[in-house]
Amino acid sequence: MKSLEAFLDTILILLIFVYQPFCLSLVLDSITPNNTVKDGDVLLSGQKTFALGFFSPGKSRYRYVGIWYYKDPEKTAVWVANRDDPINETSGVLAIDSKGRLIIYAKDQNSPIWSANVSVPSEKSSSSFIAKLLDVGNLVLIKQDNSTVIWQSFDYPTNTYLPFMKLGLNRKSGLNRFISSWKSADDPGTGNCTYRIDSTGYPQMFAYKNRVPFWRAGSWTGQRWSGVSTMTNGFLDNTSYVNNQDEISVMYGISTDSNSVFSRFVIEESETVRQFTWQDQGHEWVESWYAPNDWCDSYKRCGGNGNCDPSDVSRFECVCLPGFEPRSQKSWELRDASGGCMRKGGARTCEGREGFLKMTRVKLPDTSNALVEMGLSLRECKKKCLKDCNCTAYTSVDETKDGVGCLSWHGDLVDVKTYSNTGFDLYIRVDATTLVKESQSKTLLGNIPPETFLKESDLGDDRADSDVPLFDLHTIAAATANFSVDNKLGQGGFGSVYKGILSNGKEIAVKRLSKCSGQGSQEFKNEVMLIAKLQHRNLVRILGCCIEEKEKMIVYEYLPNKSLDCFIFDGEKRKSLDWQKLFNIICGVARGMLYLHHDSRLRIIHRDLKASNVLLDTAMNPKIADFGMARIFGGEQIEADTNRVVGTYGYMSPEYAMEGRFSIKSDVYSFGVLLLEIIAGKKNTIYYENFDSNLVGHVWDLWIEGKALEIMDSSLDKSYASEALRCIIIGLLCVQELATDRPTMSAVVSMLGNDSALPRPKQPAFVCKRSYTSGDPSTSGGAKSVTCTEVEAR
Repeated sequence: MKSLEAFLDTILILLIFVYQPFCLSLVLDSITPNNTVKDGDVLLSGQKTFALGFFSPGKSRYRYVGIWYYKDPEKTAVWVANRDDPINETSGVLAIDSKGRLIIYAKDQNSPIWSANVSVPSEKSSSSFIAKLLDVGNLVLIKQDNSTVIWQSFDYPTNTYLPFMKLGLNRKSGLNRFISSWKSADDPGTGNCTYRIDSTGYPQMFAYKNRVPFWRAGSWTGQRWSGVSTMTNGFLDNTSYVNNQDEISVMYGISTDSNSVFSRFVIEESETVRQFTWQDQGHEWVESWYAPNDWCDSYKRCGGNGNCDPSDVSRFECVCLPGFEPRSQKSWELRDASGGCMRKGGARTCEGREGFLKMTRVKLPDTSNALVEMGLSLRECKKKCLKDCNCTAYTSVDETKDGVGCLSWHGDLVDVKTYSNTGFDLYIRVDATTLVKESQSKTLLGNIPPETFLKESDLGDDRADSDVPLFDLHTIAAATANFSVDNKLGQGGFGSVYKGILSNGKEIAVKRLSKCSGQGSQEFKNEVMLIAKLQHRNLVRILGCCIEEKEKMIVYEYLPNKSLDCFIFDGEKRKSLDWQKLFNIICGVARGMLYLHHDSRLRIIHRDLKASNVLLDTAMNPKIADFGMARIFGGEQIEADTNRVVGTYGYMSPEYAMEGRFSIKSDVYSFGVLLLEIIAGKKNTIYYENFDSNLVGHVWDLWIEGKALEIMDSSLDKSYASEALRCIIIGLLCVQELATDRPTMSAVVSMLGNDSALPRPKQPAFVCKRSYTSGDPSTSGGAKSVTCTEVEAR
């Protein structure tokens, strides 16, 4: 019998190739025993969403059977049948054989090159089966008598995860669906990188290379993976996750009103997971999300009990969790945190006086050693964890159901990361000493516990004194078209800013504080009170505020040119700023800061001066904005300490970022960074020379080599080189490591306005230390002066 079947298969193959030269390429809607797909033919899905056929990837000469979106002229394959068994000529055929299997034949082969992994009952004839390509991209083999699917390509993904495709484990059959990378752009063979669900402990998604995790998407929280802060572009709103006795799986879909939206996730050999969305206008795939996207996304970047904060690339991103210290201080000084952290001084956390500290906006730790009890509330979870000496942390399981379920960790907390404006709450077990210390400071790694919303009475007598008009919520909503996305000007760490038009035609800008923002009542009061009391042409003007129904909003004058960063870091927009305009902006910001530090009736430290907080009016005059983090100094006070470091890394002075010590010289440092960014047209966080230094360090290197003007943006008029060089030197003076070495803003304004000789800059802060010759200006004692025409270090 078997020999007869083999004979019939051989006859079928011969018939296919005897008639192939006389057949034209066909467009098919199904595959039957009498209807095959030859190289050059195309099988289409019902609504022509997907196509199947033979293709050669990249520069390869080999042929493969693949599926792609029909609109895609590049035929970007989302599934490959014979990925590890290529055909070296154009004689391939996809057919249903006498056994009812989907197979791929080539002319010089007597046996299939590839066949679908399915067992067909021997009594069934091949005429009982038909294969179709569905409009979700799934190739299915069906029994015609009862329409039962006996095999589908969705069960055997290659490198692409499509909408309505399941990833995960079927616990009954043992089938595990996951995606694996190609070997290269020219070879779709099975690569070394995979993206799959790990069912160990509390299930989570991992990306692996050679079976070693390199990125963790985390556990399911009810609407997303805990390790994914932002993903997609809003189309994926019906993701389903299943975890029961039959299966553990995840499937994402596209909203019903977005049927024209095409999406795909791809795992690449370069250790990256990417999402692409099809753009009809450009007839191309556009990347809309990828991971890992920063150093802190690297799995176990900071070892056990470490926390990774990517917000400042100028400093080491790893810190120990509360109550912990580095296992090897020397390794951490060398920026190697792989050894992780241990309890401080061998502190014990099971003596009856310990408790839990709340971390906010974090990526939950690896749940491989976590336990889940869905019947417990968050309060009950805390009690149970406290009674178990091995329980190191806890949180709720499902963020969509008011904290339902108890998720607890037993052992080291691994792969924790801090997010800027999203993430989850994590309660970490600490000893009594740490609990008291952290509770008194009310800070935790820069994350402040939520505060109650500000009531109108909270403004008290200050509001009357400042004469701040109060807008009602209805007026603001009407002015902004109910906070329409079309009116959104931008978004910061504390919320969104919208353009509005009042009933009298006056344009306004509305800063709407996010309800989950880290900015609480005190910061809001700061911003309202400070700006209302300050009057200067280089400070943004407040028109009023709104405090209603848990909303906190500030109404400003509207500045049509938005913020400075939109110009200086945009190649096209920057061309509209000649040197004179840039110099006027530099001087205007300097005058505004001088007013804050010396000339107003209050002495104010801004603490967050940066390009995005400098707004531009119609004449491109700069106005300093965002006073939520500002501090008022009284009398002759010039310095203070804080346990809460706020602001933007890259602009922070070393004494503030590392010791919590801030002063007017902290603002001077930020101004120096901003000044250098304006001249260079590049962000300070851009790194140079194989990541050896940031912008400040790069300018310093050029300065000591006598090449400082090389940093000047090429679009600027070189006839102003002398003035630009003077600004560069002033910028370097502002970012010197010691606060006492930096000039005051009064001195800065004076230096910008005359041609007198300038002091020689010393080594800036936050740059890589190098060994220089004896001519290094940082070791020359600082007694000499330099003029703007002198470009060589002496």
